[in-house]
Amino acid sequence: MNRDQISGNWKQLKGKAQQQWGKLTNDDLDQVEGKQTELAGRIQERYGKTREEAEREVDEWLAKH
Repeated sequence: MNRDQISGNWKQLKGKAQQQWGKLTNDDLDQVEGKQTELAGRIQERYGKTREEAEREVDEWLAKH
């Protein structure tokens, strides 16, 4: 899934993201608005991961959807 597809399908993916990363709030996900970099940044903040770890998680998650 490319960046344009993520933004276009964000409303559907938002619920799946909430399931995957339960510490992310609805406000977090609303602010992300389908931006992959923003999502990785929020995961990094909430879970205390490195930027690389968070980006890898997002990439792997997106590959499944």
